[in-house]
Amino acid sequence: MELTLLITVFTTVFIAELGDKTQLATLALSGSTDKPLAVFLGSSTALILTSLLGALAGGSISEIVPEAFLKAFAAIVFLYIGASIIWTSLRNESNLKSD
Repeated sequence: MELTLLITVFTTVFIAELGDKTQLATLALSGSTDKPLAVFLGSSTALILTSLLGALAGGSISEIVPEAFLKAFAAIVFLYIGASIIWTSLRNESNLKSD
């Protein structure tokens, strides 16, 4: 196992997960029950399994589809998501001003 890759992936995922919806949902669930260990185990298992699916799918897809196409596709998807969020936000803001 390559230690540099392990540290890079850990750091990237750790920073990306700080303050995201999953962490906030885990916080809310933990606060609404007296079983924080069960919430931790459930959320940790879910994150591990989704990461496993991503790693397996990414490894399999990269053998079939060229890397440049995957990067372009990911960029387009992220741009679409960003534009959708901005559009929804602006539309909601204009609806609030008109009320």
